[in-house]
Amino acid sequence: MNLCVPAFSLSRLPQIVFGRGAIDQLPGYIGRYGKRALLVTGARSFRQSPQWQVLLDELRRLDIAAEKLTIAGEPSPADIDQAVRTYRPARIDVVVGIGGGSVLDAAKAIAGLLPHGNSVMDYLEGVGRDIPYSGPATPLVAVPTTAGTGSEATKNAVLSVRGTDGFKKSFRHEALVPQLALVDPQLLATCPAPLIAANGMDALTQLLESYVSIRANPFTDALALSGLQAAKAGLFAAWRGGDSVDADEGRACMAYASLLSGIALAQAGLGSVHGLASPLGAFFPIPHGVVCGTLMATATRINSQALAKRAPQSPALAKYAEITALLADGDVEPKPIWDTLQAWTDRLQIPRLRHYGVDESHIDKIVANARGGSMQTNPIVLTDDEIAVIVRDRL
Repeated sequence: MNLCVPAFSLSRLPQIVFGRGAIDQLPGYIGRYGKRALLVTGARSFRQSPQWQVLLDELRRLDIAAEKLTIAGEPSPADIDQAVRTYRPARIDVVVGIGGGSVLDAAKAIAGLLPHGNSVMDYLEGVGRDIPYSGPATPLVAVPTTAGTGSEATKNAVLSVRGTDGFKKSFRHEALVPQLALVDPQLLATCPAPLIAANGMDALTQLLESYVSIRANPFTDALALSGLQAAKAGLFAAWRGGDSVDADEGRACMAYASLLSGIALAQAGLGSVHGLASPLGAFFPIPHGVVCGTLMATATRINSQALAKRAPQSPALAKYAEITALLADGDVEPKPIWDTLQAWTDRLQIPRLRHYGVDESHIDKIVANARGGSMQTNPIVLTDDEIAVIVRDRL
């Protein structure tokens, strides 16, 4: 008898608590790790919500001392090193990241370094000192307040330095995987529509890219398909927002889709969109979700055409066809998947790259810096000209 499932392996995953109202359980989970917590949050959304004061009051009732750190924007290595210097003397028992992907990435990096006290530049891929990291990390609880990066389920902390000589690189190790991912869809209710749109397209990109990745396996395929179905069902309802049942269900679908996208990418890798997101996010002030949303349709078209021309037996072609049918709106003859994705991009009003200062003169440099880790799992090796087309089409 031939086995129908090929061999595969999985990286470590966090304990996952998912559901409306899950935030109410957070103080109890924090208390399991000790009496000294570092709360890492964004600058506005969660701290301005009623849940923030409720959390602080409950931690006080449980006699848990809470240090507080704000992360505004994408964290840099300098931000992480300063936080470690500041909070290491406090002998933190647990780091709690509550926010979007940047906040969770910062919390991961800080948790990884608090027991050791050295610089994150010792470990940062491609630009660091290439010293092996082996842990241990301070226990980390990740609470996403957006739905896009899936950072609550991954082992990498993405750090950035923006500018002409900037970079966007990862501090990556399984010891950085959160001990607990607490996902409450109700926390998305305060997200503005443009953020829901950009983050939703990020999650969609991660699901699609991990599904067609050369490292995909039956486990990640099942998660990616389930996440894509949820994103189709919930993205536009979450984007429209409000207090309706549809909006509430949409937020739950997108929180679920984002979580699955993080698990899938951590196991299978990504593709050309995220390969380009690294230099674009480093050289220009472009939010990561906007990069993904604006490039995804064209990148999918270029990938599909390259596969049809140079690798017609690739399983990725059949997978693209499957997603075409999954995302179709009941059409007798579904439009090509890239047409559907472009329609979604236009409807969600995702900006073009030129809105952030990208022009034709920058393409060569962007292409030259796009062949990092994510591009290695793209379903086909793209030429420089093909990568340039993806960028040029969205100027």
